[in-house]
Amino acid sequence: MTKTVSKPNINQLYANLNGLEQMQMAFQHKGNRPSIGETLDFDLVSVEKGVAVFEGNPSEKHMNPIGSIHGGYAATLLDSALGCSIHTMLEAGESYTTVDLNVKYIRAMKPGMGKVTCRGEVVHKGRKIATAEARLVGEDGKIYAHGNTTCVIL
Repeated sequence: MTKTVSKPNINQLYANLNGLEQMQMAFQHKGNRPSIGETLDFDLVSVEKGVAVFEGNPSEKHMNPIGSIHGGYAATLLDSALGCSIHTMLEAGESYTTVDLNVKYIRAMKPGMGKVTCRGEVVHKGRKIATAEARLVGEDGKIYAHGNTTCVIL
């Protein structure tokens, strides 16, 4: 009889780790890249307590009908940096979910503009609520969008 070996559930692997340890573990194992990073061509590049930094490469595949990069690209990068920065502040056994995401678009991103960097940083983490803010900056040093989030701690 063949013995079936099941993959451990990610929640079981991370159950005893705090949020920063979970993010560091995910950062070390690039094979754990979430599919949204594949789809939108962005990666987590650094993580520390209260901070998460992503880099992306907006291209033709991310365009809207008017020839600029779709606003959802910026919103997704901001959401990822904001959420992951809060994730780094979680105690073992805590989780979170987004209550709101606010995005302010400053200027249009264009295909071929080069890499963009999004840095999310926690403003406050309490027992029930956490807030964070982030900026999406191009290689030219200009801000293309910024945003903030509120998350509920579960």
